[in-house]
Amino acid sequence: MRTNRIRTTALAVTVLAAALSLTACGGEDKAMGTKPAGAAGTATPAATSTGSTAQPDAPEAGTPETQTVPAEGKHAGGNGKKPETAPNEKAAPSIPACTPKNSTVEVSSVSRPINHLLLTVTNTGSTTCHAYYAPFLRFDGAQAVYPVLDDSKPQAVVTLSPGKKAYAGIALLGEPGQNEPVKSANLGVGMVDKNNQSKGESTVKLPAETYTDGLGFVTYWQSDVENALMY
Repeated sequence: MRTNRIRTTALAVTVLAAALSLTACGGEDKAMGTKPAGAAGTATPAATSTGSTAQPDAPEAGTPETQTVPAEGKHAGGNGKKPETAPNEKAAPSIPACTPKNSTVEVSSVSRPINHLLLTVTNTGSTTCHAYYAPFLRFDGAQAVYPVLDDSKPQAVVTLSPGKKAYAGIALLGEPGQNEPVKSANLGVGMVDKNNQSKGESTVKLPAETYTDGLGFVTYWQSDVENALMY
């Protein structure tokens, strides 16, 4: 029985000592103003900063920020193509050459200068035409084209609206005594395009007693009679 009492007493003393130790610790914690660690159900409030602006989170490593830039020549909301021409906008039509199909030619004698003829072309069409370069002339079907006087080239192409006329001067003879003059009855008059290529030929009757020695010339088409006969 004595042994059991001693064990009971020793156990009681041990329990009492542990209780006193816990009481002492609890009192010390309260005195220090601290809370026991690991208390369940208690959330620690997040720290706040006064007077500062929140900054956006930095991009994660390996994923750089990108900016979409429109491809060169494209506009926002567009497809990069230039606007198409409106259906009602049409290119201006080119002006055709004066040809035997849209004009007529005639030849007449003049008093001054001597040994000259005047060639006239009239726009008989319904649209404007250009009298390009100089006419191709053939007296009585001659194979050689009559010489053209380069010095008579105008500053601009002569443009004829419907009913308007252009003129060219024809010198019949060269220097006296060089060639024997030959009488001619008909004249072939060829019209040309902007590339100086033939666009057809008309044949007109020459004034009576027309002689040429093949050494004369024809001028470029002119807008008035005076320029055509000044050479």
